[in-house]
Amino acid sequence: MTENGGEKLRLDKWLWRARFFKSRSLAAAHIAAGGVRVNRILVRKSHHAIRSGDVVTFPKGPYIRVVEILSLGARRGPAAEARLLFNDLNPPESQPQPERNTDPGRRDPGAGRPTKKQRRQTARFRGGI
Repeated sequence: MTENGGEKLRLDKWLWRARFFKSRSLAAAHIAAGGVRVNRILVRKSHHAIRSGDVVTFPKGPYIRVVEILSLGARRGPAAEARLLFNDLNPPESQPQPERNTDPGRRDPGAGRPTKKQRRQTARFRGGI
């Protein structure tokens, strides 16, 4: 891993190496949408140069991630290696959990097709029967 204070790296490349995004193009799209801040400054260019010690803030799922860059890394390695690239200042475990949707008319994606009994309950809830 590279740790020279003068070295810089593209923001999208670092987010990909640290395994926050599955591809550099996803990281670049997230940056272009205006969802990333470096040292409290909004960044919209994926080629923004970062270095060790910078603080990157971005939303990831229902959480706001705030990470301090410890190292730029030399490659996109395994998850254990990626965890050494940053210090999580606001881990998801410390953030409030999002509320689950308890509406019986809504189904979780991938829950499968509802049974006849479930369809009747949904219709009854919606006032159909």
